[in-house]
Amino acid sequence: MGLYLVETTFDGEITDKNALETKVSEVKETVGKDGINLIEVQAAKDSSRSFLIFESEKEESALADTLKENGVNVDLIKAVRIVGKDLEEVKKQSDKVNYLVQWNLPEDLTMDDYLARKKKNSVHYAEVPEVSFERTYVCEDMSKCLCFYDAPDEDAVKRAREAVKTPIDSITEISNDK
Repeated sequence: MGLYLVETTFDGEITDKNALETKVSEVKETVGKDGINLIEVQAAKDSSRSFLIFESEKEESALADTLKENGVNVDLIKAVRIVGKDLEEVKKQSDKVNYLVQWNLPEDLTMDDYLARKKKNSVHYAEVPEVSFERTYVCEDMSKCLCFYDAPDEDAVKRAREAVKTPIDSITEISNDK
């Protein structure tokens, strides 16, 4: 089974939390019939974009086709691996995240180098105790990673990223009512 990140705007049809929950329920039910497991959904607080993580035996293109057939506009789909949390923990959806940081990885960075760097620098999160690093999804093609945090505000996330010496290409505040 592979993990896949899907970024979508749902063709702009999602304008609030209720519409998102309805759409996600529909997608989860229909793709589940094809053996695709929706692991996680995080949506921008302004409802502009959603980030979905799927577990599937299908290849990337087949998964994209299935999602499109089920009304999901696929803006981006990438095979990913999870770092920082066990997949089973994420499936329980018991943690809170309210910020997503995207980092477009340097072309020469390998997965092994990324993982070594992460291990070495992660201890510095302790320098910003008000921020909790939850998990990262690293694209297998090493194009980018998405890091999820629980933090009081955007400035705290920036301080945490500085502490671990890792750039930010964008920060998205996540809608989270947990």
